[in-house]
Order: sequence, then C-alpha cells, then structure tokens
Amino acid sequence: MTEIVKKKQYLKIKKETPRKREANKRKVDFQPTYYLFSKDEADTQSLRCIKCPIDLIKGMESEFSFCRTGCPLENKIPIWIEHVRNGDIKSAFEASNEISPFPEILGMVCPHDVLCQGGCTIAKTESGSVTIGAIEVYLNEQAFKMGLKPDYGEKREKVSKRVAIIGSGPAGMSCATFLLRAGIEVDMFEKSDRPGGLLTYGIPNFKIKKDVILRRFAWMQEAGMNLHLNTDIKDSAQIKAMLDEYDTVFVGLGAPSSRGARMENEHSHGVYHVMDILKHAQKRVFEDFYESILEDKNVIVIGGGDSAMDAVRTAVRMKAKSVRCAYRRDQKNMPGSQKEVVNAKEEGVIFEFYTAPKKVIIDKGRHVQGLLCQKTKLGDPDDSGRRRLEIIEGSDFELECDVLILALGFDNVEFPWYDDAEINTAKWGDIIVDEEKRTSNKRIFAGGDAVRGADLAVTAAADGRRAALAMLKDFGLTL
Repeated sequence: MTEIVKKKQYLKIKKETPRKREANKRKVDFQPTYYLFSKDEADTQSLRCIKCPIDLIKGMESEFSFCRTGCPLENKIPIWIEHVRNGDIKSAFEASNEISPFPEILGMVCPHDVLCQGGCTIAKTESGSVTIGAIEVYLNEQAFKMGLKPDYGEKREKVSKRVAIIGSGPAGMSCATFLLRAGIEVDMFEKSDRPGGLLTYGIPNFKIKKDVILRRFAWMQEAGMNLHLNTDIKDSAQIKAMLDEYDTVFVGLGAPSSRGARMENEHSHGVYHVMDILKHAQKRVFEDFYESILEDKNVIVIGGGDSAMDAVRTAVRMKAKSVRCAYRRDQKNMPGSQKEVVNAKEEGVIFEFYTAPKKVIIDKGRHVQGLLCQKTKLGDPDDSGRRRLEIIEGSDFELECDVLILALGFDNVEFPWYDDAEINTAKWGDIIVDEEKRTSNKRIFAGGDAVRGADLAVTAAADGRRAALAMLKDFGLTL
C-alpha cells in the first residue's frame, strides 16, 4: 500500500468522522453514541496523513503546528498512522502504546479538534484534519481482538522499590502504567467502589463504555498492581504510614468539589451538583440500583461546558419529562464541545441562551418549583478580548422545573493531611509541583486536576507519566 500513497491524498479523500447512532434510538439507552471505524474507514482515512517531518524540526521555531505537538503526550501519531496505512496493526499498536498509557480511552474522550487534530497541518485547509482519534481507537481495538496486550512489565525483572498511588483517575492510571513497565511494585488506593475516577463515574457511558476502562485495570492487576478500593486516604496517620512503607507516593486526587452558583435557595430539595447526577446514572448502568431520580421531572441544567452537556444528555436518558440548558452567553461562546451541543439538540434538549440564573423558586417545604432568571447581552471586550457579560435590567423571567442541576465546574480540595505530609498548595488549594511533578515533599509527587484544577484526561495522563519517569530517575532506573 505504501507505494500508492501520495502526499496529497487528503485532497482526493474526504474527511470522515465516526458515524452516529440515530438520535431517537440512542437517547433511550446509555450505549455509545458513535460507531467505531471499520477497517475500510480507518485504512482510507489514514491515507490522508501527509507524514509531516515532526521529529526533524522538533525544538525549532516554526509557524506550523503538528498533530504530535498538539498532543500533551507528544504521541507518535504519524508513525502509527503509517503502520495502519501499511496494514501493520501490531507495529501501530506498539507505537501507540509506547507513549500513551491508554490510547483507546483517550481516543474516545480527548477534545481532538483542539489538540492533535487542531494541530494537524491540513486542519486549516478546506479538506480538514486527519481523523486521528477514531483511527487510534480502531487500531487498538483491532490489536486487542488479535490477542495483543499492553506492556505492563510482566517480562521485566521486578525491583525492590514500592510506590503508593492515591487516586485511580487518569493521572494515577498513567503513573502506574509506566512504573509497572519498569518492574516497580505499585499499590493504588481508590476511595470509590470501582477504579477510574472521573473516567468511570464522571464521563457517561454513552461517551465511553466502562468495560474499556475496567479492562485496563484488570491488565494492571494481572501484572501485579495491588488495587485497594473503598479506601479513602483522609487523615495524617494514613499518609505517615504510607511514607514509612513506600519509597514514594503519587497524589492524583482530582478536583473533587463541585462549584455552586451562589444564588438564593440553591441548597433546596431538588438541586443537585452535576457529579451527583452522573454518578447516579452510571450506578444504574452498572445495575447497582434501578430507580431514576429524574424520571418525569422537568430538569434545568445550568452551565455550558462538557459536564453540562453530559448532564442534559444523561437527563434525557433518565426519562426526564423535559430538559433545558441555561447558559449566560450564546452557543458560540460555550466552553464545551460543539459536537456535544449538536448531539444534545438532536436528542431534544432545549437551550436557553443569554440566560443568567438569579434565584431558585421553592415551595413552603423548600422543594424546587422553578428558576428565576435574567436576560443577558454581550458588551464591549475586556482586557483579554472576551466580550463582557451584561445583565439586562428588568428582564426577570421564570422557567418551570422540578430539578436543577449545577454544572459550573470543579474546585480543588485541600485535604487535612497535606500539612503533615509537608505538601504546599497555592491559593485555590491546588498542589504546587515542579517540572517533574514533585511536591514540596521530595518523596511525594502529584498530577492531574489536583495540580491543574479541572482539566483534561490527557493532561492528567501526561502528568502521571512525567512523575513516573522522575521516580525512575530517582531509583536509578529507565524504561
């Protein structure tokens, strides 16, 4: 196939994205919205890559952007795309997994349009970028069907070093992956009943099936990782015991505190934070219980990010009577993925733009009856260039609802044991680390949302990898 590849195939082959299930079928269940690429689709789309000489000009100033430089993990994208193009799934799989700790997961949850695909050289042409994420998911799932498994150090001689990882989200998963590859003994501690952090309970099943995530943990456990579920590290005695028992500790606790709206009556019956709803829905998918707290309810979600879109689409599937999304600005200024807004509209969600919440309307029993709102408009740009939000005086109006969901982002929590562990934090409770993700306690590393605030799974994965490599350097080891 290599012989027929031409550098301008992207001009002849139309960009294709994964096909979607019809809205009337997908909105009644929690099965994935998108179909995976077929072999023909992946092979054809891989022909569109022009094989930019990324590594040759790495570190040089350039006006061009590339897929690999757009990826926080600096994934070897052109290499594994070329292997797919040549029909060599094994080599593609090895290249994909060498840099990324769980590429088939990131291939589903990453905002590719602003990362690797946004950096693709042909993204700004009329032809559009290479469909990188879909190809990555395809090649890994094909490899798994062939019996290939990721490298978790099973063939590597074990070394007498032990690391404790607090939190099993993407940062902790990534750190564990690279430590296991080097033969390090890893103990992971997770406060929930299942591993994966936000990947498991914060991202709906219609975006990524949970068996995809749990499969990775099963492989890590087979390789020797000790996973301790329902184990919350919450006091100084626990962290002191860890520092006595382990050589190093990695903290990947995320940003677990949901933000409120700071409006009157927001603590009334029927007001939920987004994580409450998403976790409840996923518990139903896991069949831990069956009741739906949103069934036959008129639901309003406040917010415009990806968690808000997850909430509205979840509410539809939980058989809400009606679902609205209230956002202060217009659709163009929503911070979340535009394709998720489109998906939500297709599934019947009504959007109330230029709408600012003012007060929760309640009855005598403090149960939600509605939402008092004000209309807004966009004013002159501020110093950052973003147009200021202005309230239109006298524009109050009410929206009826039984349930209000706050999807306004997440904040860090400064846990009580940070002081005893000699972990310094910044103004908002985020852990301060150096370039190697080392905290003020030289034996403790941290990464992901606990350091960055609410961010992406891929940046958390990059933090976990960087911390693991720094630990290995301390131990005098390499991969």
